[in-house]
Amino acid sequence: MLSRLSTENLARACARHRWATIGAWMGLLVAASPWIFGFAEGGTETWIPVILGLGVVLYSLITDYELGVAKVIPMGAHLALDVAGGAILAASPWVFGFADDVWAPHLILGLLEIGAGLITQTRPARDADVSSRQYA
Repeated sequence: MLSRLSTENLARACARHRWATIGAWMGLLVAASPWIFGFAEGGTETWIPVILGLGVVLYSLITDYELGVAKVIPMGAHLALDVAGGAILAASPWVFGFADDVWAPHLILGLLEIGAGLITQTRPARDADVSSRQYA
C-alpha cells in the first residue's frame, strides 16, 4: 500500500513538474511557429504567435513552480495566462482577419495551450495530498 501511494503521489507531482519544462518549450514552439510552418509574412498572423509565445517563456521564468527562476506569480495565474493566451491564439485568425491565409497552426497550438492550462495541477502532489488528508 505504501509503495502504491508513493507511486501515485510521484505521478501527480510529475504532471506539474513536467508542465514546468514543457511550458517554456511550448512558448518557444508557438513563437517560432511562423517560420516552422511557413507563414512568416510579417503581419498579424506572424506577430500574434511570436508575442504570445515569448510571453509564455517570460511568465514561465517568473512562475512560482519547480523550474521558475524568480517565483513571482502563482501557478494558478500562470495557468490562467495559458488559457487566455491559448484562446487568443486559437481565435486570432478569425478575429484579426487572416483565416483565409493561415489558421490551423494558430488553432491547434491555441487549443493545446488551453488544454494544458486546464489539466495542469496548481500545487505539487505532496501539498495536494497533505490538504486532502487534513479534510478526510
